[in-house]
Amino acid sequence: MDCIFCKIIKGEIPSAKIWEDNDIIAINDINPKARVHILIIPKKHIQSIKDIDVSDNVLVGNIFLVAKKIAEDNNLAGYKLLFNVGKEGGQLVEHLHLHLLSPDWEKPV
Repeated sequence: MDCIFCKIIKGEIPSAKIWEDNDIIAINDINPKARVHILIIPKKHIQSIKDIDVSDNVLVGNIFLVAKKIAEDNNLAGYKLLFNVGKEGGQLVEHLHLHLLSPDWEKPV
């Protein structure tokens, strides 16, 4: 598989990891669109939201719990969570990932 996120998960490509557990990693986006722009990525390769099924319900729920924990750890009062779905929806990497974005560029983390 030639997926950049799978290569990051395997350690083949270096990344600035924010979080890692058995099922999920979170990394800083290399092309941030906000002061805080973190990608929360399941280690299981799922192409997009269109490809999740009932067996992924715990994993997908945990993605949101990780986002909440990262936001708390960074003292973010408010933030945006975003899934891009498919190329038409702006998804650039065909591996499910949640964007956590702080809407405020001015306040330091």
